[in-house]
Amino acid sequence: MSQLDVHFWPDNKRIQVRSGTTLLDAGRRAKVQIRTRCDGKAACLMCKVIVKDQSGLAPLNNNERFKLGSQAEEGYRLACQARVVGAVTVEVLEDPLKAAIRKQLAKQAEDDDLF
Repeated sequence: MSQLDVHFWPDNKRIQVRSGTTLLDAGRRAKVQIRTRCDGKAACLMCKVIVKDQSGLAPLNNNERFKLGSQAEEGYRLACQARVVGAVTVEVLEDPLKAAIRKQLAKQAEDDDLF
């Protein structure tokens, strides 16, 4: 069975996986941090990722479509549900707490530059 290339951004990590592997499992194997609380049961919605070209993924299942709603049309997928069927590039979203801290630190640095 051939291996398929999964490329994770912004970590710039690649991994080869078998067809049918979830993005969450591929991320774990590549040591890419994808947040989850429900361990892959599509309950917490924390594992949302963005996949602009979804030709390398199986179509959304009913559960994923229901949970994502209109976000599915914007390229969002649940990493625990999205299954690899071809080469794919995945954008992993930044943890909201880390994003808030990063923004606060950037603002402080900007304020320090003013004085």
